[in-house]
Amino acid sequence: MLIGTIADDFTGASDIANTLAKGSAGHDGLNVAQFMGIPDEPAPLDVEAGVISLKSRSIPAGDAITQSLSALKWLLAQGCEQIVYKYCSTFDSTPQGNIGPVSEALAEALNVKGVIACPAFPAAGRTVYKGHLFVHDRLLNESGMQNHPLTPMTDPDIRRWLERQSSAQVGLIPADIVRSGSTAVARALADQASEGRTLVIADALTDDDLLILGKACAGARLVTGGSGIALGLPANFIESGRLSQNRAPFIGKTGPAAILAGSCSGATRQQIAIYAQDNPVMAVNVDDAMHGKVSAADVVAFVERNRGSTPLVYSSGSPEDVAKAQRTHGREAIADRLDSLFGTAAASLVGAGLERLIIAGGETSGAVAQALNLGPLRIGPEIDPGVPALFSQRRELVLAFKSGNFGRPTFFADAAEALKG
Repeated sequence: MLIGTIADDFTGASDIANTLAKGSAGHDGLNVAQFMGIPDEPAPLDVEAGVISLKSRSIPAGDAITQSLSALKWLLAQGCEQIVYKYCSTFDSTPQGNIGPVSEALAEALNVKGVIACPAFPAAGRTVYKGHLFVHDRLLNESGMQNHPLTPMTDPDIRRWLERQSSAQVGLIPADIVRSGSTAVARALADQASEGRTLVIADALTDDDLLILGKACAGARLVTGGSGIALGLPANFIESGRLSQNRAPFIGKTGPAAILAGSCSGATRQQIAIYAQDNPVMAVNVDDAMHGKVSAADVVAFVERNRGSTPLVYSSGSPEDVAKAQRTHGREAIADRLDSLFGTAAASLVGAGLERLIIAGGETSGAVAQALNLGPLRIGPEIDPGVPALFSQRRELVLAFKSGNFGRPTFFADAAEALKG
């Protein structure tokens, strides 16, 4: 294994695994496996890039550091020469959040400074300019992310946001230096390191910018960012002639399918509304879940009654509805109850023969993945930018983990079809 990635949630892990597997700029991608949590055994020998999926985005920073350093230890034991710390392309974290502390802990463990930090993902509308993060044509704090139930993003200046979490000043590589080429970027990173800066925000507005950043990071021990930062990394290894280029074909499944959605993002709510026009759906009311009026058994029964189609079960609401429920029941209590409900339901459904499973929302994806004990996941074709098809040989199951904000309006129907292969 040459590239090792530590992702702070499960949908983000699928996102960057997809980037590493599909390649770019005329290059094939790598042979990638995604691991749900830190494995307790060595990786398969043919894996060129391994992605460890943690559920560390919203936990206390100390716990996130401990988990990330354990993941780093395993990846280094597999021979990884480059480590990527992957966080969300909307930089999801509170001012006391984990991106800064985990990045600094990894940098200290690897004894490096001048580490690039770039959440840009232009294919999904995320760009960075003058250190400010945009979602399409809106600043981050005007994009809807200011209403996120767990990590409300109220400041688009991610250099300033990252400095609140970090022990040192954060640097910036502006767009004009990026556009000057990879040599200029590498020189700027070295200058930032010599000035004692561990983390350096890099502007990126296009995939070409990301390819320049990737080339500048050839030989870098640590890279941090969204999935887009990995766009140019495989080429550094491919051009050295060190990779096999042998890719196993993706084989889909045509059996029973279900969709579980726990995201409250605007994109997911639109996808639910469109899918509900022609397909069976079940809404899980938060109050009912908290009072025990709806259970995992109810979810399973609904899916089984609609076994001939692809039923959707969701718990999703407007920012106002979410805020009201959190005031009544508490944010963490709601998250724990819904995670348990969806995870238990998914395990029961797969045990009963479900072959295709689509999950929307990072926290929901993490809960389901942990409940299913999936083993290494092989990366299949891209369904939408940032969302690949996945195959679990251990479970004989094909899946898609979708971040809340990702996917076209018809994503759910498209994904159900794509998982057939």
